Amino acid sequence: MKGNSYNGTPGIGRKAAICLVTLVLGFGLAACSSSDGALPADTGGGSTTTPPAFTAGSLNQAAYVGGSATYRFGHNSIPNLAIADAPADADYTRWAMLHDGSVYRLYLFKQGTNDTLYQFGFNRSSGRYEYGHRSIPELKLVNIPDDADTSRFAMLHDGSTYRLYFRAKSNIFTMYQFGYNPATQSYEFGRNSIPTLFITGAPLDVDTSRWAMLHDGSDYRLYLGKTGNEDAIYQFAYNVSSSDYEFGYRSIDQLTLADTPEGSFTDEFAMLHDGADYRFYYLAE
Repeated sequence: MKGNSYNGTPGIGRKAAICLVTLVLGFGLAACSSSDGALPADTGGGSTTTPPAFTAGSLNQAAYVGGSATYRFGHNSIPNLAIADAPADADYTRWAMLHDGSVYRLYLFKQGTNDTLYQFGFNRSSGRYEYGHRSIPELKLVNIPDDADTSRFAMLHDGSTYRLYFRAKSNIFTMYQFGYNPATQSYEFGRNSIPTLFITGAPLDVDTSRWAMLHDGSDYRLYLGKTGNEDAIYQFAYNVSSSDYEFGYRSIDQLTLADTPEGSFTDEFAMLHDGADYRFYYLAE
């Protein structure tokens, strides 16, 4: 094992198999997708009341190698990026990232909560992700569905709206979507969003505990890990016609990670698109 382990706008999906909840840092959207066949067990979990078992001091960064199916660490990237000034109660087991057209952003939940996010921005002068840099330091989530699994989340910015997503406890292929409301500085379930989204066609060996999302300027994309292979990532995209996130739709269906640095925490990952490059991140020591 290379790394460390630690414990159109989408429309409402037609099936209730997978629900993603999107919360937006000041904006919002939600989508749902359904999956046919047997549902893989969610190997994720983790309590919002149990303190995280580790603290991460940095991020390891990879980028997509054009014309291939590979994300390579250090390719067209600053290989390692420090995280600075994080609150003492930041929960490193629950994190996500996005790029909003001007700032690279990192989000960590506050320990013991499922409705409070800490926001960091990348400071180009210092080369660090700094708490509160060009950011509202603390954001709230409101109207969270009772069925939302808050132990994992994903975020993206689609050019107009910040969005946040949770999966459903009752169906790992359903997502709940939130949008950011700048008037209240909170992510609101269903605001400017399809509240529920579905995921379809997922391979049977999908690792549902490892997932991320991004918007690349044309497509909303979802990524899930592959069970037993931490270097393999399955890719889905939102199909406006079906209103589902479909495996392999307008996508390379399986992507590979290369040159993962030692010290990477590989249990979770984040992804974003910055207008030029697709990027992949692990937390690191």
